[in-house]
Amino acid sequence: MTEIRDAVRRRYASAALEMARGDAGCCGPECCGPADGGVSGAAGYSAEDAGAIGMDPRMSLGCGNPLLLAELRPGQKVLDLGSGAGLDVLLSARRVAPGGHAYGLDMTDEMLAVANANKEKAGIANVTFLKGTIEDIPLPDGSVDVVISNCVINLAEDKRPVLAEAFRVLVPGGQLAVSDMVEISPLPAPVKSALDSWAGCIAGTIPVDEYRRLLVDAGFENVAIEVSREYAPESFDGKIASAAVCATKPASSGAWPPATGG
Repeated sequence: MTEIRDAVRRRYASAALEMARGDAGCCGPECCGPADGGVSGAAGYSAEDAGAIGMDPRMSLGCGNPLLLAELRPGQKVLDLGSGAGLDVLLSARRVAPGGHAYGLDMTDEMLAVANANKEKAGIANVTFLKGTIEDIPLPDGSVDVVISNCVINLAEDKRPVLAEAFRVLVPGGQLAVSDMVEISPLPAPVKSALDSWAGCIAGTIPVDEYRRLLVDAGFENVAIEVSREYAPESFDGKIASAAVCATKPASSGAWPPATGG
């Protein structure tokens, strides 16, 4: 796991340094997605929304826009897993104001520096960027109303602790709303084991049905996964897709962790 995590950290540290030099980001094979058309880092973001916080929407290195899925309201607390340059966090902070707060979690020092610079530029106070991994969130139980993420959970070698942590930090009745990459048809073994493919959001994908099962096993209900765009790059057999993933924590969750039934 350490080797894969280090490869991901190096990839996104490099992307952060490019941003710090004035490059908006990337939306091709060097970031999150295949070369066949790429996964647009600006997908689903309006120039008006991004402009309101002084950011280029291409600073999102994701595969969609989780804020199109999340039901954010003033006064809520929201957490972005793998917050990168902070685009989704800053947009969320505007939605949950007044009285709400947006947290961004990232393991990469270079990305955290870019995110905090963007926070200062935007002049948005109800934001906190935290350093840590998505498998070990530095927030207490039941501390946020909504968990979002954009093309990050697929980067984890084992998704189970990530989803368990998301469940843990949500309040009863809280919402998980993420954009992620999923596997539509099997990928070749060399692709699944390549570090570059892990860091590029390809090797870490899992089948849609497995993603759904892991969410249920973590305790979530009302799970919905909708494929939004499919990719079949020439560089390998198999097919991956960007998908919108939504689920909720039961309003009365009882004992935790839940029994999975094997």
